[in-house]
Amino acid sequence: MGWGMENFAASVRQAEVALRDLFEPTPLQKNDHLSAKYGAEIWLKREDLTPVRSYKLRGAFNAMRKVAGGAGAHFVCASAGNHAQGVAYACRHFGAKGTIFMPVTTPQQKIAKTRIFGNGAVEIVLTGDYFDQTLAAAQEFARAAGARFLAPFDDPDVVEGQATVALEMMQQLGFAPDLVVLPVGGGGLAAGVTSYLAETAPATQAAFAEPEGGASLHGALTAGEPVTLPAVDTFVDGAAVARIGALPFSLLSRFSPDQVHPAPEDRICATMLEMLNIEGIVLEPAGALAIDALRDIPDLAGKRIVCVCSGGNFDFERLPEVKERAQRFSGLKRYFILRMPQRPGALRDFLELLGPDDDVARFEYLKKSARNFGSILIGIETSAPENLERLCERLAAAGIGYRDITRDPVLSEFLI
Repeated sequence: MGWGMENFAASVRQAEVALRDLFEPTPLQKNDHLSAKYGAEIWLKREDLTPVRSYKLRGAFNAMRKVAGGAGAHFVCASAGNHAQGVAYACRHFGAKGTIFMPVTTPQQKIAKTRIFGNGAVEIVLTGDYFDQTLAAAQEFARAAGARFLAPFDDPDVVEGQATVALEMMQQLGFAPDLVVLPVGGGGLAAGVTSYLAETAPATQAAFAEPEGGASLHGALTAGEPVTLPAVDTFVDGAAVARIGALPFSLLSRFSPDQVHPAPEDRICATMLEMLNIEGIVLEPAGALAIDALRDIPDLAGKRIVCVCSGGNFDFERLPEVKERAQRFSGLKRYFILRMPQRPGALRDFLELLGPDDDVARFEYLKKSARNFGSILIGIETSAPENLERLCERLAAAGIGYRDITRDPVLSEFLI
């Protein structure tokens, strides 16, 4: 492993000193909005403000510097996101060669950013429709080329590099916080930060946030060993991992499942919009995880809390989807299939049931051949959740059959 728990903090200090050749510490900012909301002292560690807008640069840089200082070496990774960009940036810094494997389905924006960060030092190989195929190809290439494969989280040097987040936080805060809230995907960041704090601030508690559709740490802690999730919701792409890393889990196995808070994907969207609209902070879904988890963590009042905002690589083409999902979570938008009688005036009768703040956002006939009744898909936006509850009551009283499909995963996927 290269270090034991008794000298982990010393190794992290060495990594942090080396890291300063690359960028200054990311800001630690007290957030007045969240502090007032939760009655606590909430600080944000802004990893979305590294040169590549995520903490992944730390682990990639640290792993590279351990290989002959990084210069002249050949590194390989598989990633469609932040890890790829961190590797590319570090390759450029060290003058190393990088080969980055990405799925064929990777958005052009991410490919272009990775290429820019590499600035000629990296070659991008697009292969595989799914990440598992891409990973296998990258690992086989690394073996054949005699190159160093850089794992995104299951590597001691990567874990050590991510732990520099905790060192900076402690230096900037000047005291040990009561609680640190950490996002979890593969577990490298959480393992590094908690290992450093165990040695330097043992009284500081930890809470973990992971997407509900990819709760690999919660599953592993419950089972007592890493488990592979049967399915993963990829919306929180920076943390949607089916199986937590073996090394990170060995360092996190001392924690309880109760300390892990799975966050619903739609609710994460609401948190992203809250931080964008109120604070002007752009976070990717994984970057908003720690803030979102504050909703679920008990007894926050009066405590000093640090939330790690892990990344801000958000493609604004996704903003309509984020807004849509946030509205659905907040109860401000719902979708119904109405069974309407096929007679003149039926639609007018329905429209008269709408309240003054109810707005038709989607309207589509689903079945036009029925003789007596027809089905209509309708989306309603409003200003308060109770408005839609009252609309449902009026529909029932008027004898209009309806089905709420807002949270029906099958129908909403095909119709919405």
